[in-house]
Amino acid sequence: VSTQSTGTPIEAIQGTYIDKKCHFPGDVAIRGRLLRGTVRSMKMKRTLTIRRDYLHYIKKYNRFEKRHKNISAHVSPAFLDLKQGDTVLIGQCRPLSKTVRFNVLKVIATAASDKKKFAKF
Repeated sequence: VSTQSTGTPIEAIQGTYIDKKCHFPGDVAIRGRLLRGTVRSMKMKRTLTIRRDYLHYIKKYNRFEKRHKNISAHVSPAFLDLKQGDTVLIGQCRPLSKTVRFNVLKVIATAASDKKKFAKF
C-alpha cells in the first residue's frame, strides 16, 4: 500500500516527532490486510484497541449471529485528535509488540461515543 492511496497526514509531513513504529517517518512497511474498525479504548500510550463487528452464518438455523474481535493498533502522534467511537483504517505490518500488528493509516469518520453499538445495523 502506498501512502498516496491512504494519504499522508499533514502533521506527519510537518511534524518533528520521532516514532520508529510509525510508518510515516519510520521504516515500518504496511503489507497484508487493510481493515476498518471503531476505536474502543485509548488507555495505552500510542496504542489503541479497535472493535471489528461482523456477522457469522449458522447453516443449521439459516441465520446470522453477531460477533466481534478486538485488535490492538499503533497510533502515530500525527493522529492526536482521535477519540472513542471514531472509525479508522488500519494496515497490517510486522509485529511491533506482543499484541500489536497493525498501524493506524487514516481516520475515516468521527462518531458518537456509544461504545457497545453493533456497527452493521
